[in-house]
Amino acid sequence: MDFKGRSFLKLLDFSREEIACLLDLAAELKYKKKNGIPHNICAGKNIALIFEKTSTRTRCSFEVAAHDLGMGVTYLDPSGSQIGKKESIADTARVLGRMFDGIEYRGYGQEIVEDLAKYAGVPVWNGLTNEFHPTQILADFLTIKEHFGKLSGINLVYMGDARYNMGNSLMVGCAKMGLNFTACAPEKYFPDKELVKTCREIAAISGATLTFETDPIKATKNADVIYTDVWVSMGEPVEVWEERVKELSPYQVNEKLMANAKENAVFMHCLPAFHDLKTTVGKEMGEKFSRDCFEVTDGVFESAQSIVFDEAENRMHTIKAVMAATLG
Repeated sequence: MDFKGRSFLKLLDFSREEIACLLDLAAELKYKKKNGIPHNICAGKNIALIFEKTSTRTRCSFEVAAHDLGMGVTYLDPSGSQIGKKESIADTARVLGRMFDGIEYRGYGQEIVEDLAKYAGVPVWNGLTNEFHPTQILADFLTIKEHFGKLSGINLVYMGDARYNMGNSLMVGCAKMGLNFTACAPEKYFPDKELVKTCREIAAISGATLTFETDPIKATKNADVIYTDVWVSMGEPVEVWEERVKELSPYQVNEKLMANAKENAVFMHCLPAFHDLKTTVGKEMGEKFSRDCFEVTDGVFESAQSIVFDEAENRMHTIKAVMAATLG
């Protein structure tokens, strides 16, 4: 399939066949990486990485993937550009588009990355916005496929706040690729109704099912994958911790919940995770709320069922596939 010149902004923009093609390419590039087979197929190209929100996995994935493909990389941190402050998104896009062959953006509203793509004249890749995180879903699906040998028919349960990028993107991805998606949380944390409607229309074609459940035991029965994310996202005020801890504690992924799923069920998390108190934020919030973990217990996170580090590695292989395909 021909992806050259296309941006990668959200999975809604791509067909099931196109997503499958990107996953196949990622698997091929991963094989080459593991076996020391050079694949610097983008030699001579240069990309810009705009990070209004900092990251470990996303930045490292883009940089290592770019170097493997033979490209130069310029990193612009939250203080490293004037985007949206002293220079409009459109003007920034038109400047960078003249200097770089591709642009990654990680930050806030989806409209920002959409505007970058509109004006840049080169492929733009979404490294995370408030609404969508498409490169993470590719990594998740490559990991699931490696573990189960398929995507279609897999029962994926997302525990916790499903209103933002991870809940939205997993729902879209599952609807596209035929996985059965369940969001489990209090009703106020379910995804946007319009997006749910769109995904139901997609799922009607792929054979996927979409379920919204408030009971964790009902939701996780027969789950193949139990997935969660932090309860408080980057950029949200510290005041929301009290509300989230109170309302989402019943949706913590723990040993009881994993035992309720299928015997061979796996645990996934896009990371970072508050599975212990070995971080500054985790320690501070743990002391404040008298807890030793939050969205997942350390026992589950460190268990044989946890495939979070396979998932983290696959960020790099799938991002490499997106860049290789869209740069041609």
